[in-house]
Amino acid sequence: MKRTLLPVFVTITIMLSACGGSAAPTQPEPAAATEPPAQPTAAPATEAPTQTETTVPATEAPTQTATTVPATEAQTASGVSYANDVLPILEAKCVKCHGGERVREGLDLRTYDSLFAGSDNGPVITAGDANDSLFVQLIVEGEMPTRGAPLTPEELQIIIDWVNQGALNN
Repeated sequence: MKRTLLPVFVTITIMLSACGGSAAPTQPEPAAATEPPAQPTAAPATEAPTQTETTVPATEAPTQTATTVPATEAQTASGVSYANDVLPILEAKCVKCHGGERVREGLDLRTYDSLFAGSDNGPVITAGDANDSLFVQLIVEGEMPTRGAPLTPEELQIIIDWVNQGALNN
């Protein structure tokens, strides 16, 4: 009997909670003329990503839901720098397998030119479109790096922003 009561109880609870939020909204009373206007307490929302922007997944496990990680002020003002922002990430997370004595899939990530030379499978970066860049897709989907620590959301956002900004050698 206990086995049949639990599903019935759960079903009734779900049905009641679904019906509970349908009350008509009430209008708040107008504020007195002597009260100062209310100030917002939360930071303003950032702009939603455009259709061509890729975003960082909300969790480390690959999912369809994504969120945007805000860029630092320096990155926003002058764009992401390959030499100062992207290359250190590649050296820390990617070059062990894609550089030096090992160059897996023919992809060498030690220099800008070798990155744009692509891999055995062809180009990996589509400048200006992170969504179309195999390099970004493999990182976002959690397929890269296969060894070692994954990129942090901040590191991934730097790479996405760099590609979307044209993947310049700056």
